[in-house]
Amino acid sequence: MFHKIITPTPFAVGTVNSYLLKGDALSIFDVGTKTPEAYEALELGLKEAGYRFEDIEQVILTHHHPDHMGLVDAFPNAKVLGHVYNDAWLRRDPVFLASHFDFYMDRLKEEGVPEEYFNWVKKMTRSTDFVGTRPLTAILHDGDEVPGHPGLIAMETLGHAQSHLAFWHKEKKAMIGGDLLIGHVSSNPLIEPPLNPKANRAKSLLQQNASLKKLLTLPIDVLYSGHGEEIRNVHELVKERLEKQHKRAMKVYGMLEGSPKNTFELNVELFPYAYEKELGLTLSETIGQLDYLIDEGLVKEKMNDKGVYLYEQA
Repeated sequence: MFHKIITPTPFAVGTVNSYLLKGDALSIFDVGTKTPEAYEALELGLKEAGYRFEDIEQVILTHHHPDHMGLVDAFPNAKVLGHVYNDAWLRRDPVFLASHFDFYMDRLKEEGVPEEYFNWVKKMTRSTDFVGTRPLTAILHDGDEVPGHPGLIAMETLGHAQSHLAFWHKEKKAMIGGDLLIGHVSSNPLIEPPLNPKANRAKSLLQQNASLKKLLTLPIDVLYSGHGEEIRNVHELVKERLEKQHKRAMKVYGMLEGSPKNTFELNVELFPYAYEKELGLTLSETIGQLDYLIDEGLVKEKMNDKGVYLYEQA
């Protein structure tokens, strides 16, 4: 149903997948990273399928991360469709981008991160270097049918990204899943700034769990993932990932025996060898587990007089 094109990225994730679909329109789902190497690989993949960049009528984005929407500018005749959150990045919205530094600095302070690590804010503020510049032509909402592809429905599946959409075809029992579910590794539920700088941060891990649970309600035969191979044991893998996440949360719960702790203290205990090298990712994970435990009624949160959140068993 979908023709896969694999392109390289400069990131630790390795390669990323794009998918061609010929229907009433010729569409490509996700377009790789804005690098010369990815451009060449995408050009070759299109050629092997019998197409050129100029032939593509629609670019459809699963989410805004640079390895998925970097090369939107390479398709001169295509409309660009995706979640509204993509557009702030593609347009380089100055208010949105300027809010990122303050957003992440506020998070580090309330998490009890020592000042010596505040330089991480620059690393946590995602660069636009690998992202294209063509804005969305149209916004896709949860439940929308993808133009030119009868029966293919957009599903909002937030968590890994605040822009994430998956695309489900009931008749074909097939889904383009982006980074919602990856076969060889768990997707990180990332803490990302809201479109409205005054809004509260999203609880990404709770969103991710809710999105994964949506998959359990669908009779999926195959999920075409944003990275790696297609997934055919979707329900089994989802249950495995949810169980693994619960066990990680209960490990954090056990760390809260005795006196209250802040997020950074828990993060160091949970990731003693990784936290200094990957502070942003590990903090996202730790915050997510705390959000989960609070939601389950197992942990209480309070702020001290220094503006740092402390956590204790309920």
